[in-house]
Amino acid sequence: MITLRPGSHAYRLLLLLSAAGEFPTRSMRLLGSVRSLEALVYRLEHTQQFRNESGADLGSCKMLSVSGKRDRRTIRFHKTALPLLNTLHPAALEQYLALSGGHRFSSSTGHVQRNHRVAETLAMCMGAGIEFRPYALPVLQKQRIAQVVPPAPALYIAKSLKHLDSTEMNKTIFTRLTGALFAHETCWAVYNTRSAVMKWSGMGEFKTAQHLAELARMNAGIPQADHALLLGECIDIALRTMEESDKSRRMELRFDRIYPHIHFIPLNWQGIRLLRILTLPDWNEQLLSAVFPSEWRAASPGIIEHDAQRDGIFILSHLDGDLARLLRLRQALEHSETPCEVLCFPWQTVFVRDYLGGRAGLREVTMDALEDALGLTDPEDSDPHKEVPP
Repeated sequence: MITLRPGSHAYRLLLLLSAAGEFPTRSMRLLGSVRSLEALVYRLEHTQQFRNESGADLGSCKMLSVSGKRDRRTIRFHKTALPLLNTLHPAALEQYLALSGGHRFSSSTGHVQRNHRVAETLAMCMGAGIEFRPYALPVLQKQRIAQVVPPAPALYIAKSLKHLDSTEMNKTIFTRLTGALFAHETCWAVYNTRSAVMKWSGMGEFKTAQHLAELARMNAGIPQADHALLLGECIDIALRTMEESDKSRRMELRFDRIYPHIHFIPLNWQGIRLLRILTLPDWNEQLLSAVFPSEWRAASPGIIEHDAQRDGIFILSHLDGDLARLLRLRQALEHSETPCEVLCFPWQTVFVRDYLGGRAGLREVTMDALEDALGLTDPEDSDPHKEVPP
């Protein structure tokens, strides 16, 4: 007997697949204990009896189907399990069928990999407490300026953005965008490089950014979409993705010109915790206030990128993972002997040291300490990697 109880692994899988359609087996670490999840997935490939949290019988079925080889191995709903979607939301089944083309999936590598990039993005959002279910979000529009986007952080998947207006299809079809994240007066373009350098389509991404800016203005009163989240397994891959855009013949089509702020989010539990911080109300001010005394704070832009100054030393916080600002700092230090220091997490240290070539001092801040300062200390049951009943 499987109880679909909110917070359980089975329920989380149901939520994720209702929006993503499929999920890569290689990324189960994003959902919690890999050992527990592998055992659960095996059980759910076989016929099980289901009930909801109130104990009502939901019938028996095979919930999951697993297919593919190696990196393409994927988890999907079994066709007999689709009625379970009705337990999530009255519109869940209808929305799922619309987004999945009637529960039909292509076996081509390109389609599977794209679906997996989106699924990993949704898994990160689920871990960070960000709403991502298409059937639970208000539909975006382009007819008038209105407050459509909910007040809490919400991710709209790329497929729903593309289908908002058929005339926009040719503008966004080549993009690697996985979604648009709206959080407290910020619209983030979300990309997922996974473990490979993302091929940059300058004009396509430029048009995507313009499309997002229009959606942000019409649905959230946000004047621009100049922030991007770059998810990936390795920070070096994310940096190479940025550098790939340098090959563009037009400077305005570079990644860091289209998005002046590009934040790297690792595809792991540390990245989920960072994502929670970046979706706080007025997150940048909260973060800087937590790590710098008010008398250190930079009152105005200086000769180099920085957030604070102490005893003549310029200090930049890289705790938000902003690669674009780090790039601008390195460029400035190539022509300046200005003493500089960078705040970073321990998992960022090696990359930052190598990238800046030792031209700046480093000071580490632990995620635990920052969460304590922000009042975000995780309760014991919030860690998805602990053993959770199926």
